[in-house]
Amino acid sequence: MAVDVNELKKTAKTMPIFLIIFIIFILYISIFTVQSGTRKLVFSAGKLTSVAGEGLHFKIPLYQTVKSVPITTLKTAEEAEAASSDLQVVHAAITINYHFDQSKLAEIYTQTHFDVEDRIIKPRIQETLKAVSAKHTAEDLIVNRATAKQEIDNILKGDLARYHIMVEDVQLTHFQFSPEFNRAIEAKQTEAQNALKAKNILERTKIESEQRIAQAKGEAEAIRIQAEAIRSQGGAEYVQLKWIEKWNGEPPQVIAGQGASNFMLNLDKK
Repeated sequence: MAVDVNELKKTAKTMPIFLIIFIIFILYISIFTVQSGTRKLVFSAGKLTSVAGEGLHFKIPLYQTVKSVPITTLKTAEEAEAASSDLQVVHAAITINYHFDQSKLAEIYTQTHFDVEDRIIKPRIQETLKAVSAKHTAEDLIVNRATAKQEIDNILKGDLARYHIMVEDVQLTHFQFSPEFNRAIEAKQTEAQNALKAKNILERTKIESEQRIAQAKGEAEAIRIQAEAIRSQGGAEYVQLKWIEKWNGEPPQVIAGQGASNFMLNLDKK
């Protein structure tokens, strides 16, 4: 069998090109990059073997694979329903901001495969609202909402930390009760406001009455003091003297009745 020398030469020329392309392809599937805000789990033959941080990394093609996981703040929300200690239905929407413990990513994968929202977080929200609501009456939950929220915070942080889920913030929104209970609370508040208004009116009336009594007593005391002063100065003679001091020398315009003589001075009296 004859060998075509020209074909051999052509093959020898094209071999480096294919080799270069093959090397580039191997490098392409062997290198992976971890972006900021993420980590990548490295699996060897399907088994988790390491966690890669930010930067450029190598893997063995076909033997090793990688899975990206976020380490930034994540958010999940859940609508929950529970009953208060006085058997009032409580509706609430709870939102949680959280992140994964970077040092425990392998454990989180082993426990949950990072399917944490439906398997871990949302069920814990439901359980926590029920536990907190059962300790308080509906009215207490309304009046001390901040306290109830703090209790929910503490429980969720403790429970989720066991799964290496770090809670940053818990937001309690749409905290509502049944329409019947809301109407009862509104009526009670109106009654309390009316009672307070009536009490204020009563107090104001009492104060005004006391002021009038004090004023009358003051006026009576002033009259008594004036009468005492008049008597001490000679009685009628003193009054006549004061009248003369203020008289302008003209007779009164009107003199009538039995008291008319009171307006005239008895100048002949010695």
